[in-house]
Amino acid sequence: MPTPVAPQLAGLVERLIGAPLPIRLRAWDGSEAGAPDGPVAIIRHRRALRRLLWNPGELGLARAFVAGELDVEGDVAEGLSRFWKLARSQDLGALRLSTADKLDAAKLAGKLGILGPRPKPPASEARLDGGLHTRRRDRAAIAHHYDLSNDFYEFLLDPQMAYSCGYWTQETSASYGLREAQTDKLDLICRKLGLQPGMRLLDVGCGWASLLIHAAQHYGVTAVGVTLSAEQRAFGMARVEALGLSEKIEIRLQDYRALGTDSSPDQPFDAISSIEMGEHVGQDNYPVYAAQLHRLLLPHGRLLLQQMSRGAAGANTAPGGGAFMESYVAPDMYMRPLGETLNFLEAAGLEVVDVHSLREHYVWTVRPWLDTLQDNRAEAVRLVGEEQWRVWLLYLAGAALAFEENRMGVHQMLMVRPDADGRSGLPRGRTSTLGRDPELDRVADQGTDHVSVTDGAPTNGSARDLLAGPTR
Repeated sequence: MPTPVAPQLAGLVERLIGAPLPIRLRAWDGSEAGAPDGPVAIIRHRRALRRLLWNPGELGLARAFVAGELDVEGDVAEGLSRFWKLARSQDLGALRLSTADKLDAAKLAGKLGILGPRPKPPASEARLDGGLHTRRRDRAAIAHHYDLSNDFYEFLLDPQMAYSCGYWTQETSASYGLREAQTDKLDLICRKLGLQPGMRLLDVGCGWASLLIHAAQHYGVTAVGVTLSAEQRAFGMARVEALGLSEKIEIRLQDYRALGTDSSPDQPFDAISSIEMGEHVGQDNYPVYAAQLHRLLLPHGRLLLQQMSRGAAGANTAPGGGAFMESYVAPDMYMRPLGETLNFLEAAGLEVVDVHSLREHYVWTVRPWLDTLQDNRAEAVRLVGEEQWRVWLLYLAGAALAFEENRMGVHQMLMVRPDADGRSGLPRGRTSTLGRDPELDRVADQGTDHVSVTDGAPTNGSARDLLAGPTR
């Protein structure tokens, strides 16, 4: 009788990492080994292990999962969490195999029939060419992710099609969920920008026009949005027309570097927003991006950036998000520590007014997306296919965990362009500058001498219940 596969694999892995497996393994022969509870990693085909031999680590695992050769039974996020905790506790990033370890692995691979030629990558893996962050390559990188399927994004997102971190001002309930949190985010941005009827707003990386529509409907602005995604533009324009806002909103298929040039002679705008687009600009081009935003903004105009961040290089992870993210989700993305981004913006002549962390709000935002994906697998597969369903399952599970464990952050950065004499034109009241609700400010002023606000939650005073954010 053949020796069961799973105990052999588990034994080798545990010897190499010096710790028990944090999950259970089930091999293609039906045998099992490892942790008695929690998620089960199912190795459906020898090819999954062959991929790991050719590409050890994250890329090999991702390719096996996306191809369906490796699967997870149970909560994917929990399985990732267990592996991440093991990696930290055992310092697996610094793991170096001895010659004896490599020989043992090679012997087992030969015995199990794992050896063979390098398997082809799954079809959903990004394949870009050309110079990094040239305009042609940037269009291709954006199309890879955002032109996937408007029907799929409608299925996944809230009705406003806001594909960015929400702002959760209440506990989740029957009357408050993802849609309301995204509305609160859009409103927070408009208030921070100080939007008023008749102003001109520019939204760089406008997505499916959720902010453009909210600002035009509720704040009376005229707005221009730019995107590199043809699918986003088509969807956004159809929404604008259906809502009767064609005279108020223009959406362009345009690179941010083309704004304000001879071919696009725009006048400076009263306010500019750019929501989770700066991650796609790249490290070398970020000064160009910051200078463009400064140049396109009128003196005293406000700029609101919402952008994800990573820790310092070598501290916790790759600026592109790692091999899986860079190969399947957002090729050429670059996330840096918050301080470096602020330095770029200040060097461009912008003044930092406020920095607002929304990190934990992203956990609460991603979870409903992940639940939708897991609870409606058949519909998701119908819309984008099995491979892409697997890509998004791994992507959202990993993102939720990264924000929860503080390996990724997201911040709203409010900036202003000072005039030639250095004046910002901002009001004296901090809460007015940060776009607090006037009614909440009135209550706070009447009830306390001082209300300290951090992430929307006051630390003292009778306005506590009205102003407090989520208490999760």
